[in-house]
Amino acid sequence: MAELVGFVVIDKPAGLTSHDVVARVRRLVGRAVKVGHAGTLDPAATGVLPVALGSATRLIDQLVDARKGYVGVVRLGMQTTTDDAEGEPLATQPVPVLTEAEIVAVLDRFQGEILQQPPAFSALHIDGQRAYALARAGNEVTLAPRLVQIDRLELLAWTPPDLTIAVACGKGVYIRALARDIGAALGCGAHLAALQRTFVGPFRLEQSVPLAALTDRSVLLQHLLPPETALLDWPILQLDDPDARRVRHGMAIPAGATAADRARAHDPSGKLIALLQRDGARWQPVKVFNGE
Repeated sequence: MAELVGFVVIDKPAGLTSHDVVARVRRLVGRAVKVGHAGTLDPAATGVLPVALGSATRLIDQLVDARKGYVGVVRLGMQTTTDDAEGEPLATQPVPVLTEAEIVAVLDRFQGEILQQPPAFSALHIDGQRAYALARAGNEVTLAPRLVQIDRLELLAWTPPDLTIAVACGKGVYIRALARDIGAALGCGAHLAALQRTFVGPFRLEQSVPLAALTDRSVLLQHLLPPETALLDWPILQLDDPDARRVRHGMAIPAGATAADRARAHDPSGKLIALLQRDGARWQPVKVFNGE
């Protein structure tokens, strides 16, 4: 039986939580195999959800800072309690006649490093409690704005009252909050009507498999990507047997002339065995995959 170590890129359907997806995968592979996901998606959202199996779960933290991509539908004219279609209407306003050029000019304001106020219905903590729990209990929740990075914000379509946008961004960006703020800037309010995630770091929608297609373990194996797929931007260090043994035992090895400050170490067979961090003239193992 093939060793279950790697990533499966799942196209999450609407209506399921990320935890629901992990539970379904766990039923396919058995409880003896570790399973985890990289990057929570709201239940209503669809698209890329990387699911790690076995020792690949130890690489999930490498995706925390990964860039993410989305296609979203922003519906103008209505604000909601949750900033998306799951919430109750808060206010409605007529949608002005807008040209694509006017919309693009507003979208341009939200590119680069911006301050964004997270939605009240979010998983952020306030005095030890989740913000959404406080909001659901009827408490007024106001979260402090945070600096976030939006690398790309493009208008794909304008079919009143809906804007379809493409977003590429760093960690911590709420597309719901972006929709809310775009509506405010256009003077009519808005909420996020639909959302699809198109990539998480190196994992792309084109690589994904619909959850419903994972009918058994053998199908899952056909879509299993090697763990190093999460590390495509890391330099490769191909080790000989002596250095591979040292690294497997957590020992440092000479770094040589490379200018990189991190690398992924592979043994002579090509297997990923460790993540390395430069420490002066040495490579220091910071995460070792012994016998996995």
